Amino acid sequence: MLADAARGDQYALGVVYRALAPTVQAFLLAHGAEDPEDLTNEVFLHVLPRLSALKGGVAGVRTFVFSVAHARSVDEVRRRARRPRQAPYDPDRDRRAAASAEHDALDERASYLRDVLAQLNDGQRSVITLRVLADLSVGETARVLGRSPGAVKQLQRRGLLALREILEGGATS
Repeated sequence: MLADAARGDQYALGVVYRALAPTVQAFLLAHGAEDPEDLTNEVFLHVLPRLSALKGGVAGVRTFVFSVAHARSVDEVRRRARRPRQAPYDPDRDRRAAASAEHDALDERASYLRDVLAQLNDGQRSVITLRVLADLSVGETARVLGRSPGAVKQLQRRGLLALREILEGGATS
């Protein structure tokens, strides 16, 4: 399928996108992307034309995709730092429609997850999301972040210990 995608087969490109896009979007959301869907599309607009040049099979593609996602996430943080802060949408002031109970429950869980992950330092959060959400190996994560495998293992260990402490303590501020 990957070879077909590299040749530009539309169906195979769609399969690659559908296989990786949800985890890329979750990774970007965990890193505070304002519009993770749009940023996910940017990642794939960069990646898909370059599939034919990639080496390493599926693992190589995953590593490249998350390298691009990480870079786009960093770029967005820098871009936000340079522009004026926009007022967030306040659904409490919008009386046009009410959200479904399912939407509220999912939004509450996503908000809780973002709050918990926000308590980790940037390195720990990046390693945890790449290892857990993106299911990258230690080596792949090291390549994405430009760190050594030993540094990734340490960040993962410290991040997991911090998460345990946060979750056992119930702290989410």
